[in-house]
Amino acid sequence: MSSVVLKNLIKSYDGKNNIINDINLEINDKEFIVLVGSSGCGKSTILRLISGLEEITSGEVIIDGKVVNNVHPKDRDIAFVFQSYALYPHMSVYDNIAFGLKMRKVDKKIIDEKVNEVAKSLNLIELLDRKPRQLSGGQRQRVALGRAIVRNPKVFLMDEPLSNLDANLRVQMRSEIKKLHQKLQTTFIYVTHDQTEALTMGDRIVVLDRGKIQQAGTPEEIYNHPKNKFVAGFIGQMNFINVNVQDGKFSIESTEFKTDKVANGEVTVAIRAEKMISGNQTITVPVDILEMTGGERIVYFRLNNQKCSARVPLDYDISDNITLNLDVNNMYFFDKNSGDVLI
Repeated sequence: MSSVVLKNLIKSYDGKNNIINDINLEINDKEFIVLVGSSGCGKSTILRLISGLEEITSGEVIIDGKVVNNVHPKDRDIAFVFQSYALYPHMSVYDNIAFGLKMRKVDKKIIDEKVNEVAKSLNLIELLDRKPRQLSGGQRQRVALGRAIVRNPKVFLMDEPLSNLDANLRVQMRSEIKKLHQKLQTTFIYVTHDQTEALTMGDRIVVLDRGKIQQAGTPEEIYNHPKNKFVAGFIGQMNFINVNVQDGKFSIESTEFKTDKVANGEVTVAIRAEKMISGNQTITVPVDILEMTGGERIVYFRLNNQKCSARVPLDYDISDNITLNLDVNNMYFFDKNSGDVLI
């Protein structure tokens, strides 16, 4: 079992402002969970609290039912893969992977067997004699993964391990890490600010903002049923339009829509960019900017004087204007002040 429980977790550096603010989270054995949020939201700090690299202000970190607040990092049986790889530059690939085992005084024969087994699984066999400076970014990342895997830890912590790689290599490494998780069958806690990584890799996603959990759920739950405006805007490409609902009616660019689920008053309507041409109520507006992304185009424009966008096929008819087809069933409604979802 490799479950991790965070109970009323708080971290403060000055005793006044909480970087991590009352985090409660249960991470199941063998789960691949992704912590996602913008820079400064506290996601990397949570990893450091779990690993013991940061001291907890209050609350508990529980691994396999045992509170580990006062357990030394080396005794928590956790492997940490850093954004910067953190390889020893003067050591070969072999010695970098073997380092943790050597420190534990594991028998040399066993070390050699484990290192070669891991190197084979990560396609590093031909690189074992090289130094980190002779490796590409992707190869260095595989070495960092190998060093973590060879110890067979209870929990893997990964802090934005792909952020230094180019776009194509990130896609390849995402797949490799997922395969690795399936093979090792242990718990992975992965930090990223990239929503694509979060959606494609996680069994569950935890969305963080200003040290608090905004929502935790499967990728489908987070994407299709955001609990508040922050989550809706952070995951996916979402448009927000302020409207005034009166007697179940509201207008977007003079086109009237009806809803029986929202009370009268100012609310924020949200529509995903890929849903802007899939409804039956037509609005035509001027195009501000047009971007080509390869398989589709992204069109920018304004609705109710607010910046919006639509993702459309390459053959969609666009000139100086774009014709949108909206549907109230594709809309989310959020409280304008609190940001909480209404329906």
